[in-house]
Amino acid sequence: MQQRKLGSSGLTTAPLVLGGNVFGWTIDAPTSFDVLDAFVDHGFNAIDTADVYSAWVPGNKGGESETIIGKWLKARPGMREKVTLFTKVGSQMGPADAVPPHKGLSARWITTAVEDSLKRLGIETIDLYFSHWPDPDTPYEETLRAYEGLLQAGKVRAIGASNLDADQLGESLRVAKAHGLPSYQVLQPGYNLYDRTPFEGALADLCQSEGIGVVVYYALASGFLSGKYRSEADLDKSKRGGGVKKYLTPRGLRILDALDAVASAHGASSAEIALAWLMAQPAVTAPIASATSTAQIASFARAAALTLTADQLAALGDASRPE
Repeated sequence: MQQRKLGSSGLTTAPLVLGGNVFGWTIDAPTSFDVLDAFVDHGFNAIDTADVYSAWVPGNKGGESETIIGKWLKARPGMREKVTLFTKVGSQMGPADAVPPHKGLSARWITTAVEDSLKRLGIETIDLYFSHWPDPDTPYEETLRAYEGLLQAGKVRAIGASNLDADQLGESLRVAKAHGLPSYQVLQPGYNLYDRTPFEGALADLCQSEGIGVVVYYALASGFLSGKYRSEADLDKSKRGGGVKKYLTPRGLRILDALDAVASAHGASSAEIALAWLMAQPAVTAPIASATSTAQIASFARAAALTLTADQLAALGDASRPE
């Protein structure tokens, strides 16, 4: 499968990254193993997770996704060399009143959290380590200096940031340059055919001008772009339905109509077209998408093989143009 460069990180990824947020949440370990096996078998290589996945599930405490991935790697000799692993630091881990805080991007917490992630994953080096959220209480210099130490120690290969806006990313780059520190090489923003405004414009332009790789999450707008939610009556179809109601707008339905038309022309699903649209965006390296079945992995492979025409891209762009 075609490999794409992840900015200046030295890493590459197939055109789609597997989201690990569902491991230990909507699918158990055996099903997660099946999904991971199918993902690699179809020629994909990059897996995205975070230390906090999936702390929001009753009875969980965070680290469940990393632990499942680690057990899968241990059960598959030689697999570590075939996959590129992303994880993140910064979200709340453990009690909110812990002292010192178990969150953020301080050098103290990064140093602790990276060891925890390495242990759960059962690996010596994280390929791409993301700052999960902006931390207004920690200067960029402190965070980047901590990452410099991890890079030099071989605990991570590259660094990225998630959820930064253009001003925040620009400032982090300025600080890195001013102090001779490593800079973020990959950005992970939310972006899809419906939610275009936060990324398009200044942030996308900055990533392109600075050669920053971009892997986007919410690629299918919590499943809305799959086309299975077309009225409020459909919201009970999955555990994620509650997050879809906001997309049931006249513009959202126009997007679904446009996806239907392009999907019909290709004999594809709406979700496959929505992913192919993201893969065709010049500022995007790869979308992140999660799967709860091997059938969905096969669908990802079909999406990666699609080539949308200029007219089809234009039609999707017009239908989804922000109001």
